[in-house]
Amino acid sequence: MKQAAFGEDNPHLSPREQLLRGVIDAIAQTMDLYGANYSFGQLYGIMFFEDKPMTLEEMKQVMNMSKSNMSYGVRSLIASRMVTKLDEKRERKDLYAAETDFFQAFKNFFTLKLQREIDVMQQAMETAMPELQALIDAADTPEEEREACLRDLDKLRHAVEYYVWLQRFVNGLEEGTVFGGLPGKE
Repeated sequence: MKQAAFGEDNPHLSPREQLLRGVIDAIAQTMDLYGANYSFGQLYGIMFFEDKPMTLEEMKQVMNMSKSNMSYGVRSLIASRMVTKLDEKRERKDLYAAETDFFQAFKNFFTLKLQREIDVMQQAMETAMPELQALIDAADTPEEEREACLRDLDKLRHAVEYYVWLQRFVNGLEEGTVFGGLPGKE
């Protein structure tokens, strides 16, 4: 759902900031499509266009959010490797910077999301498959149930192949061997 871009009610934005509002809104909408919080997408967009690292207080002022929400948003962006907490400080306050290389941001964001999917599904399948096999092998399993278990086990074996492939894809993204020759990366 489209929401107002940051600073919508701020008449003091420069012409540049006015223009960037649409791009920042598009970044937020795009991140929302992939399950990231819309406001955190706005925050990433704002930080993306900043020419210097920002403190939580600066972000709070721009976003007009509580410090606790801002802190949560920054932690979320750090976890997805879209934002980095810097070692240096400004007036004893932590500094944060956005990843401004879209290729790197894509790689960071999607490898984390895909790896989470792989881990969750592999764990569930590793639990279910031996139990299905045990039902198939059990002498007291009714034939209709055995056939259903065989069909399910076949489906899960096919899914395992997909997740093996997906793991290779994620590894290739992380290693830089997938999508070689990205602009500016040659």
